[in-house]
Parts: sequence; structure tokens; C-alpha cells
Amino acid sequence: MTRLFTRLLISLPLMTLGWPALSLAADTSPTPVESAKADDFAIGKKALAAKNWSLAAESFKKVVADNPKNADGYNLLGYSSRWLGKYDEAFAAYDKALALDPKHKGALEYSGVAYLKVNQKEKAEAQLARLKAICTSCEETTDLAKAIAAYKPAAK
Repeated sequence: MTRLFTRLLISLPLMTLGWPALSLAADTSPTPVESAKADDFAIGKKALAAKNWSLAAESFKKVVADNPKNADGYNLLGYSSRWLGKYDEAFAAYDKALALDPKHKGALEYSGVAYLKVNQKEKAEAQLARLKAICTSCEETTDLAKAIAAYKPAAK
């Protein structure tokens, strides 16, 4: 009995040391605003997967409005705008992504493809050169190289 009592006396103060940490952990849940921001990006990604370019563009516009330093958001805004045929908006978004992160492989690839869509092969090749300087064997480099190799100017 004394042994049990001694163990209880020793362990009780030790157990209470973890309680303040538990109360702090409860305060780490995201605020509704933080959740909405994360939701906009997730909604945009799902819209891209479903090829719902309009919803994707709307979602990524919200993402970059909430976080103007989000290069990924600008890149995906450019990607969805490109699919909508809004090339000026796409190039503006890609340019912003690359201003924030000059080595953004996705923005370099996607902008290169967009340049092909508007018959500017030289600019696509310039984006490929930038990609090769970053990573010669990356998927983005390979994909843009294939797109350039398969390029045929669109009829005017």
C-alpha cells in the first residue's frame, strides 16, 4: 500500500505537467478566414482536375488576392486563364509568379506552352532555356521541350 501511495505521489505532479500543453494545442485550430483561404486553393485544384477552368480561375483570383506573394496561386491562375483562352491574363499571372519566384518551374513551363498557343515560339524556347538552366531532367523541362518539338504554327 505504501508503495502504491509513493508511486501516486511521484506520478501525479508529472502528469499535470502536460496539461498546459494540451490547452495550448486547442488554440491552434485555423480561423474561418485561414480555412477559407486554404479552401480557395483546394477548390481551385479540384476545379483544375475537373477541367472547370472558370471555377479554377475564380478560386485562384481569390487565393492571390488574399496572398499576393503566392507564386503557385499566380501560376495556376495563369494556367486556368490560358485554358479559357485569356492569354493576356495568363501572361500577367505567369509574369507575377516569375517575379515572385524566377525559378518557378511550373510557371516557366506553362508560360512556354502559352507562348506556343499565340505563335511565339521564340519566347517558348527562351522559357525552355531558363528551365534547362534550373533542371535539365525535370518533368517541366521535358514537357515543354516536347511541346516545342510538336509545335505547328496556328493558322491566322
